[in-house]
Amino acid sequence: MIERLRARIRKSLLANKDILVKKDALSRDQLQKTLEYIIRDSANIERIQLDRETKDKLLAELMNELISLGPLQDLMEDDSVTEIMVNGPFKVYVEKSGEMILTDVKFRDEAHLMHTIEKLISPSGRRIDESSPYVDFSFVDGSRINIIIPPLSLSGPVITIRKFSPNISTTEDLLRLNTYDKRMSDFLVAAIKAKLNIIFSGATGVGKTTTLNVLSSYISDQERIISIEDTAELRLMQEHVVRLETRQSNIEGKGEIAIRDLFRNSLRMRPDRIILGEIRGTEAFDLIQAISSGHEGSLAVIHSSSASDCVYRMEMMILMSGISLPSWVVRKNIANAIDIIVQMVQFDDGTRKITSITEVHDILSKEEIELVDLFIFDHKGYDDKGKVLGSFKACGKIPTFYDKFKLRQINLDQGIFKE
Repeated sequence: MIERLRARIRKSLLANKDILVKKDALSRDQLQKTLEYIIRDSANIERIQLDRETKDKLLAELMNELISLGPLQDLMEDDSVTEIMVNGPFKVYVEKSGEMILTDVKFRDEAHLMHTIEKLISPSGRRIDESSPYVDFSFVDGSRINIIIPPLSLSGPVITIRKFSPNISTTEDLLRLNTYDKRMSDFLVAAIKAKLNIIFSGATGVGKTTTLNVLSSYISDQERIISIEDTAELRLMQEHVVRLETRQSNIEGKGEIAIRDLFRNSLRMRPDRIILGEIRGTEAFDLIQAISSGHEGSLAVIHSSSASDCVYRMEMMILMSGISLPSWVVRKNIANAIDIIVQMVQFDDGTRKITSITEVHDILSKEEIELVDLFIFDHKGYDDKGKVLGSFKACGKIPTFYDKFKLRQINLDQGIFKE
């Protein structure tokens, strides 16, 4: 009987999405009165007589669910948890220190999980239903959420939350975590100030966006920054920042605004810097063209496994944009536009490191782009406790763009490049 009533109440809440959207703006008393009305109305529809104790218990349960994220709240507040993965109502995994762990957290049923999904998604203004069964969005704190539901997911509703870490906000934090060493840090800070064009490359969850966020704090407050993202993750600290976010198509399949559309528009917005949250398609061509036409200091993220794979993926994306250029011309444009590729890896012990900082040279006689490592992480395996072994090393090469540091009056000792 009570379960039937709970189902009716959830149905009422999902039908009245205004409550989920506006709940954070309501006082506790206002929210309580609204829920009392929904409980009373639902009980009348189901013809259930409630005693005071049962009604108070239901009210407290609903208040807790609406104010918090129900079963997920404790995991969201646990700083040691970096990622939360909900595979249907009865299996919730987390990542801690790089290790995947099955928790004892469970939802009552699929309807309870869908109710939590509606609470997660409602502040974003996005939607999820059978006609649009997956969605990406982010919390105000920068945590990123992906949700996919049946019929696409055969495991029931699935939630993946990549939590934003407020503990990583400075280069000192990255040094403390041994993401790189002091020489690499000094070089990357100088590269940002010198307006080099930098691509942050790596697999999902290796820390590309976090590292970009930290280093972007060295962009001058005098510059106008345009950031373009699918899902807003960047937390830029400067005053003069314009944040652009793509838009999904509506229920009729119209109104989609893609990264490429926003990028083209951003060129008319007098940008000093353009930051792309992720290169994933034909916008790669627009980025290369923009840099070649004088928009220096661009920063972008790409999913690739190495510096050479990064170049190859960009080449493929440009060719897929429909332009009729020979491959060597495309490679020449990439080589002229991109200065360095910062490659990142997450190792088996959970640590995340910059494994190479690579200069993109001109193309060779065989029409291949020459890539020269400036710094690397020399991986030596793992110790008996499973901790990664190795050291950061300079490769002894002075980059061909070193004069750009002098041009921008940035003092960077050539000695940091010595082996």
